[in-house]
Amino acid sequence: MKTSNVTLLERFLQASGVSTDTRKIAPGNLFFALKGPNFNANQLAEEALSKGAAFAVIDDEAFAHIPNTLLVEDGLQALQDLARLYRQTLRIPVIGLTGSNGKTTTKELLFSVLSQKFHCFATTGNLNNHIGVPLSVLAIQANHEIAVIEMGANKQGDIEELVNIAQPTHGLITNIGKAHLEGFGGIEGIKKGKGELFDFLAQHEGTVFLPYDKNVVHDMHAERVFKSTIIANEALYTELVEAKPTVVYQTKDGLQVRSHLPGIYNFENIQMALAVGKHFGLTDEQCHEGIRSYIPTNHRSQYIQIGSNQVLMDAYNANPSSMAAAIQHFAETENNPKIVILGDMFELGDASAEEHAALGALIAQQGFDKVLLVGQHMQHALIHLPKAYYFPDKFGLHNWLQDHPIKNSYLLVKGSRGISLESVLPFLE
Repeated sequence: MKTSNVTLLERFLQASGVSTDTRKIAPGNLFFALKGPNFNANQLAEEALSKGAAFAVIDDEAFAHIPNTLLVEDGLQALQDLARLYRQTLRIPVIGLTGSNGKTTTKELLFSVLSQKFHCFATTGNLNNHIGVPLSVLAIQANHEIAVIEMGANKQGDIEELVNIAQPTHGLITNIGKAHLEGFGGIEGIKKGKGELFDFLAQHEGTVFLPYDKNVVHDMHAERVFKSTIIANEALYTELVEAKPTVVYQTKDGLQVRSHLPGIYNFENIQMALAVGKHFGLTDEQCHEGIRSYIPTNHRSQYIQIGSNQVLMDAYNANPSSMAAAIQHFAETENNPKIVILGDMFELGDASAEEHAALGALIAQQGFDKVLLVGQHMQHALIHLPKAYYFPDKFGLHNWLQDHPIKNSYLLVKGSRGISLESVLPFLE
């Protein structure tokens, strides 16, 4: 007999949390045995129980004889249904955010700001997909007063699925850029896909936060009717002082606030976080302290001193929009000599060759001291960069760095997650 969603909710409310990984089981967890192309976690149900899980949710009847298993039709669907049911028991504001670039940085800024007043929950790491969002919702505790849920998407329909799980009361789209072009089918597809967050908020009388500068997100907003709209920088006026090496802004009272984030593009993220904080009743000083105290980690817009080199490590992800912004910011900084180490941009589909060639043209205009390119797609940038050093894979780059040590330099390291360019750090001196 299959376990109902209501029974799952009852078991969850008695559990210590949810896990999908037997390596991270905590006593009293509810373990969900998920299946994928190359694994079937139903086979690990007994192991999860032996490690302290209270129950194991399975969708394979072959394992139903194991004590304390809960049989469902589909494990992933059951996880999502449970998160949706649990979300309906919560009576707190939930801020949903998506966008082509800056999602995670903005999420972390929101958490830092809102935590100045509230016991705030925010998505951990990059748990922002069809598995991560339900896990995030289920991690919200009874004593949390507000939640920030990041939502990622590779194609149209993804955000619609996620908002129906997280059911945000407030939301924002950081921007629309050239990310996941292959899945979305172009910019118009990206607008439609990301706009699914706006669709939900419009239908459920939610509040929307908009960037201060008018852009395509404003156009998307104009296509829908919302109960409430907050425009960044109107309630808490700020003016950019500088963005190199990190953003410094001035308040309406003349106070200068220095952040730990580089680039004008991050000033926009900062303004959004300030607007959200002000909307939820934080004082001006609480908002500014939230910005001032946030220090980026996880290789996102992160300054790192490696030996004699200063590295702007932004290797968590890359697409044409974020890559161009990072390169232009890096070129404007006063530090020298400047060296860029750039890896492939993935998920661009048929546009990959064109976008990498365009990136090469942009790099050629900057006058960097050295350009090091890594990955199969980056070969298309070489048409504009005859003096660049090119490596089909990062292991060739590692060998080159060992033979040609880089010292006393200023470096930008950026590439898509799949190429993991943070691996170059041990080879810098």
